[in-house]
Amino acid sequence: MLHTMKAMAIQHYAQKQPTLTQVAIPTPGPQDVLVAIHAASINPIDFKTRDGGVRMLLKYEMPLILGSDFAGEVVQIGAQVTRFQVGDAVYGRPRKSRIGTFAEYIAVNQDDMALMPQNLNFEEAASLPLIGLTTYQAFHDVLRVQPGNKILIQAGSGGIGTFAIQLAKTMGLYVATTTSGANRALVTELGADRVIDYHHEHFDDVLVNYDAVYDTLGGDNLLRSFKIVKPGGAVVSLSGLPDAKFAREYGLPMWKQLAFGLATLPIRKREKQYQVTYHFLFMTPSGQQLALIAQLVEAGKIRPVIDEVVLFSDFQSALDHSEAGHARGKIVVKIK
Repeated sequence: MLHTMKAMAIQHYAQKQPTLTQVAIPTPGPQDVLVAIHAASINPIDFKTRDGGVRMLLKYEMPLILGSDFAGEVVQIGAQVTRFQVGDAVYGRPRKSRIGTFAEYIAVNQDDMALMPQNLNFEEAASLPLIGLTTYQAFHDVLRVQPGNKILIQAGSGGIGTFAIQLAKTMGLYVATTTSGANRALVTELGADRVIDYHHEHFDDVLVNYDAVYDTLGGDNLLRSFKIVKPGGAVVSLSGLPDAKFAREYGLPMWKQLAFGLATLPIRKREKQYQVTYHFLFMTPSGQQLALIAQLVEAGKIRPVIDEVVLFSDFQSALDHSEAGHARGKIVVKIK
């Protein structure tokens, strides 16, 4: 086996173009699995990490290999690994302290991955872990939605939105979503009940009495979301700011708790005004939940939606395309 691998890394924050570097193949620990990565997908967290947007929550050393989810083949297992064997086709989301899926190999804790859905290829499977886990935890663990609940899913034609619509429908929810007119057919096919073309309508002018909002946009869209939720409902955001409650639960020092508390004063004001609870979601890796998602995929209840598959040699074009924010579904990098 080779001792080095190709990887896309940054040498400092705000480096817009990661560089292709040759680095040592990681050595798996006792609970780790070494995976030869066949494909990895691009996610908004990759831009935030690259630009230093998560420095208040996570500390990384440079150079840093980017990338947050993958699909590939097990090539080596640690001495205490019991869930996988060499040759298994797997997919996963490594824990945040061990990112680095834009590379030919990665060492992953066995608890952070699962056997990939048998009816998908590596590129399709690679599109699912981060968006799947994030949405599963938002719906099941945070919002705890029930059949018949009404939910607004922002940006329904994007990577997260396309998965979220499908998962919501498997749970018996009524789904409204925002998108452009060009993507109306796509989100309707995925199961959206109410489609709002944001070029012609404001969602907070036409929606009312919803149980929950799944916010992927942040900013003004997040603040306006409170208006459509009925008292006792909830807004969960992936793109808003962490609040003091999250900072305490995450174990951040007091000064960061105070800083996040001050930064989210407008959100706290809306919580009180509309009697709606706000949650900032920072997804937790889970092989068990990935196994449940695989079952839904194999049952035909959820399918990957992929905008394009790009070769590793064209990585920067894929990154630029994703960052532009107009992809329909996920952008996947084919590494092997």
